[in-house]
Amino acid sequence: MADGGEIGMQDVRAHALLTNEVGLHARPSVKLTQLAKRFAATVEIAVAADGPWTDAKSPVKIMRVKAAKGETLYMRANGSDAEEAVRALADLVNRKFDEE
Repeated sequence: MADGGEIGMQDVRAHALLTNEVGLHARPSVKLTQLAKRFAATVEIAVAADGPWTDAKSPVKIMRVKAAKGETLYMRANGSDAEEAVRALADLVNRKFDEE
């Protein structure tokens, strides 16, 4: 629907501080996109609360974000499993992408 009013859809947002040494670089980008692809919801990330937003399921687009250590990564998702998606992505960032 054009107005975004589909039943069962939810727009969920979260954010997490990048504390891993390399920030959102090659390996973390791949891990983030692989995780995002597990969800039916549309999932996007940004380095500012108001965007611009980037498709979290696109490795090429995520690599272009180039968020550094110390930056806040904002996440938003829309769909039936949106809440689970943003929670999982924030958890991945908080775990330093399981690399440290």
